[in-house]
Amino acid sequence: MSKHQTFLRQTEPVPNQGFYITDQAQEAMDGPVDGTKLIRRLKTELLDALKGDPEFLLQHCHASGILSNNEYNNIKDLNMRSEQVRDILDYVIHKDNKHALNFLKLLKTQDMQEAFPKLEFLQKLQINKRKTTKNTETAAKRRQEILENEPQHNNNSRMVSEREMMLVAGYIGNSWREVGIMALGMNTTTLHQIEEDNSLHRMRVFTMLRKWSIREREKATAARLHSLITQEEYGVDTLKLNFLLENN
Repeated sequence: MSKHQTFLRQTEPVPNQGFYITDQAQEAMDGPVDGTKLIRRLKTELLDALKGDPEFLLQHCHASGILSNNEYNNIKDLNMRSEQVRDILDYVIHKDNKHALNFLKLLKTQDMQEAFPKLEFLQKLQINKRKTTKNTETAAKRRQEILENEPQHNNNSRMVSEREMMLVAGYIGNSWREVGIMALGMNTTTLHQIEEDNSLHRMRVFTMLRKWSIREREKATAARLHSLITQEEYGVDTLKLNFLLENN
């Protein structure tokens, strides 16, 4: 029996992985997750699953804002792959819960699942932020605003305009890569190209939003863009984006 299994109740085996989901991880699937604790518990499995291409993981973590420039450079200078993966996990574990949860969400994206097949077990995890009074009040306030305005935008399926995307771009700050990857499903290659092609921050964000709208076609509605950007805390003042819910 492995050291990982000594403190586990063997619940449900993960196909072709050779280990079991922990009781704590299983519990996290059904409720709010403490991301740092969960990553610490799964560290052995993550080290094994991510060792194939740490450079790919490093680039995604940096592009999504999970790792700072200094952390990125420190890890990039390491020669051994195992050390790179170890340090990425250690950096994330010592960050706040938001960064840890974003890291777990990143590992569940299609790009990561294809690059690291052993991460399949993470698909069972329901990554939810731990509720706080502030989050609860903000969510309740937003739901109330939507209910109050429902007659006006209940059937709001109008396409988002370029003018609106430019306005939205002005409200998204340094977390734009995180918004692109986590909310809009963009890949890091596209974001790097956008960054190289545009020197102004606002134009980078606008270009990202426009690429999203072109990809989504008829699904690129103003209301959907609002929902995607405001569903998590990306440092964006959500009240300033309410114009997306108006019928023009």
